[in-house]
Formats: sequence, C-alpha cells, structure tokens
Amino acid sequence: QVQLVESGGGSVQPGGSLRLSCVASGTDFSGLSFNWYRQAPGKQREWVARISNPDYKDYAGSVKGRFTVSRDNAKNTVYLQMNSLKAEDTAVYYCNAVRWDVNSWGQGTQVTVSS
Repeated sequence: QVQLVESGGGSVQPGGSLRLSCVASGTDFSGLSFNWYRQAPGKQREWVARISNPDYKDYAGSVKGRFTVSRDNAKNTVYLQMNSLKAEDTAVYYCNAVRWDVNSWGQGTQVTVSS
C-alpha cells in the first residue's frame, strides 16, 4: 500500500497563498502519478490538478494560472502551490496516488479562504 500524509492547509484571506504538501511512502515514488482533488461542503468532489513523472501537468480550468503542481522525487513529496486564492477555493483538499496497482488517498487538509 501507499501511505499519503498531507500538510499545509489553513486559513488565508482572499488573494493570499498556501502551499500544500503530500508525502508518499510504501512504494516506488517515481512510478506514481498524483492528483489533487477538493471537496467543499454540499458539493461533489472536484479534480484540481495532476502530475506524472517526469513533468506532465494538467489543471482544472477553475485553478489554471493560479495553482501549480510539482514534485520532488528525492523527498517523495508532491506540492500544490495555490496563489490568488478565492473564497470559492475553500474546501478539503485531498492527495491521490495512482498506478496500475495503486489508488491511495491522503486524509485531507482544510483550506479556508475568507475575509
């Protein structure tokens, strides 16, 4: 199995920034692709971003140009840099690791954007 531990969530004012981290353990990191998802209260889970190895990246239209996904293979860590945050970005953010034999999820981290 793959264990995922997320951190970096918190509260920020509109226009602010946060960086989320997802540390993976239990399998070969370089062979994994990662997704970030988010879910707001009363809403369906929404796909946010994806990264493979070495450098394929894709983003939801609602965050493109504001969010950046990256990975550090030496640290077994995936990041989501979130800039120009809006109130509608408020949600629980989840890290998802995927491979042919893997579909693992982190515990989620709360991001709250409010004034």
